[in-house]
Amino acid sequence: MVEPVILVVDDEGSIRQSLSEIFKDEGYYVVTSSSGEEAVEIIKEQNPDLIFLDIWLPGIDGIQTLEEIKGIKPDIPIIMISGHGNIELAVKATKIGAYDFLEKPLSLERVLLVAKRALEKKSLEIEYKALKQDLSKKFRLIGNSPKITQLKEQIEMASQSNSRVLIMGESGSGKELVARLLHEKSIRSGKPFIEVNCAAIPQELIESELFGHEKGSFTGAFERKKGKFELADEGTLFLDEVGDMSLSAQSKVLRVIETQEFQRVGGSRNIKVDVRIICATNKDLREEVKRGNFREDLFFRLDVIPIIVPPLKERKEDIPALVDYFLDYFASEYRQKLKKITPDAINILMEYDWPGNIRELRNVIERLVIMTNSDIITARNLVIGEPTKEDYSSFTTLREARDAFEKNFITKKLEENNWNISKTAEILQIERSHLHKKIKAYNIKIL
Repeated sequence: MVEPVILVVDDEGSIRQSLSEIFKDEGYYVVTSSSGEEAVEIIKEQNPDLIFLDIWLPGIDGIQTLEEIKGIKPDIPIIMISGHGNIELAVKATKIGAYDFLEKPLSLERVLLVAKRALEKKSLEIEYKALKQDLSKKFRLIGNSPKITQLKEQIEMASQSNSRVLIMGESGSGKELVARLLHEKSIRSGKPFIEVNCAAIPQELIESELFGHEKGSFTGAFERKKGKFELADEGTLFLDEVGDMSLSAQSKVLRVIETQEFQRVGGSRNIKVDVRIICATNKDLREEVKRGNFREDLFFRLDVIPIIVPPLKERKEDIPALVDYFLDYFASEYRQKLKKITPDAINILMEYDWPGNIRELRNVIERLVIMTNSDIITARNLVIGEPTKEDYSSFTTLREARDAFEKNFITKKLEENNWNISKTAEILQIERSHLHKKIKAYNIKIL
């Protein structure tokens, strides 16, 4: 373990010596300075973990030294020490950024306790920043296709407001990621992001989940419970699969949107909240309104800023970047050497239509990282979903529809026979040379 470095700045030699001995006995590495000017120069060359700084110094005093150090390295905790207790100076030092203020004569126990707490606080701040960086890496929108570029621009604009956002898109396309980015880029980013999957909660419990309940309000309610609206106060509430919410719950959500107030189930007290609502759905809510499954007034309340997340098949040029991202992510997750993928494997991934969207691609790459023994992933390692079923009625001519069917049929039979052309030709009851011609004509890639 690397020993923490403490800088002691005091014009009294006895103070510097006694503090040095105390800290060295505790396993710290100590650097000393007798003036503010010298301390500033040390800061420029070294990076101490903690500073003890006397207020009364020759030349520039402790307050000015504190300001200069904070201007150079604002994250270093600084503990001010003084032989003359002065509330005004202590308040000024704290406003500038001092961690604490100690009076002389210094208490050994107090010095060590404050030093320990300051170093623990700094360690927690470093861990928090690392966690934020990990989260920012995890919650990234990968790709530079025109559709994803437009989506990024919409997120940037929508995140700067408190308006409600309705995110629409196919399952697995990344709607939750968009919701998290809207929160992370907003002024509410330091507040809670609370997610509710409306499709996963039984309809009889959805109101309790959203609004909470009082003890004894129904069978099984053994204690008071805060709901998601209450937990999301001052932050963002993400209602995923909002199209699956019951009409009863919809009416109560509508009322909260209008008043920002609600009552817990079984309660009588109005609870006031400040919540930004972001919703997502894979359903056509306009159609659901026509069918009577979704309230029209709630739809118009939620549909302030509509954002459509494109399916992966409409942004296939992003697949290479997504593959690289997932290879790196899962190599780190499973502590493996980073695998590479061959161009022919990438081509196959780009030809597939990905009905499960980003989620399906993510699962495929995770499986490849775990199950591929080699450091190189080739086309032979790929196992992806069933070939896309063509809508043959969409073709203009019989020839186009027949060619599309024949290509898919031959490809499927080749896959079933491990790409053995002789065996496939035998099963298809055609000459091997004829099958070769078909493969070439339809540009079928043999693995």
